[in-house]
Amino acid sequence: MDIIILAAGHGTRLRPLTDTLPKPLIDIAGLSLIEIHLFRLAAAGFDRVIINLHHLGKLIREKIGNGQRYGLQIIYSTETDEALETAGGIHNALGLIKSETFIVISADVLCDYPVEHLVTIDMNEILGHLVMVENPSHHPGGDFALNDSGFLKSSNQHSPQPAYTFSGLACFKRAMFEHLEPGKRALRPVLEAAIKEQQLMGELYTGLWSDIGTLERLHQARTSEQFTQYIASIKQSIS
Repeated sequence: MDIIILAAGHGTRLRPLTDTLPKPLIDIAGLSLIEIHLFRLAAAGFDRVIINLHHLGKLIREKIGNGQRYGLQIIYSTETDEALETAGGIHNALGLIKSETFIVISADVLCDYPVEHLVTIDMNEILGHLVMVENPSHHPGGDFALNDSGFLKSSNQHSPQPAYTFSGLACFKRAMFEHLEPGKRALRPVLEAAIKEQQLMGELYTGLWSDIGTLERLHQARTSEQFTQYIASIKQSIS
């Protein structure tokens, strides 16, 4: 199964750091965010990864190369004129994705979720499966509710279940994006449409997770004993 890592964003809330450094190359405990993903994916048995690029994408390409040193084949999907946002970036990369079902990972997410588990998800009757997490302090309202059957409910729909936050990890079918027009497009409306048709399921993950979206959260991750130990274990496994 192919994987696409979303690495095209500007990371504006991490300025001035991201004025000269793309967010996926930000270092935590000796490894860049995107390298953490790549080493974990290789260890989990994946071998083919697509990375979408825009902001300072040349620096990511120079750092990662063809993926050989990670034990992976890396293919790049370049967004030239503007960053296409999540759904637009995925649609732009569909021609490079060989598998009917593929995994999506946000490069700026730090998480110990076992990505190989997504390969085992039964996608026959649905278009997507999202990994959800408990709501962080900066996003207390969450994104979608998760009912007892595993289906996601929109925040606009009445649900007795609590809302959780989308982690940035998911598994999708190509059909989720093939009908979209090319260009800049956010993911949320695409997810809402699938939820309306009861085509989107999810699971709650309670392990290690952070969205490294601001300087404050970056500092928290760099000073967190849990995160530093987690990254140390990755470094040890590749040494």
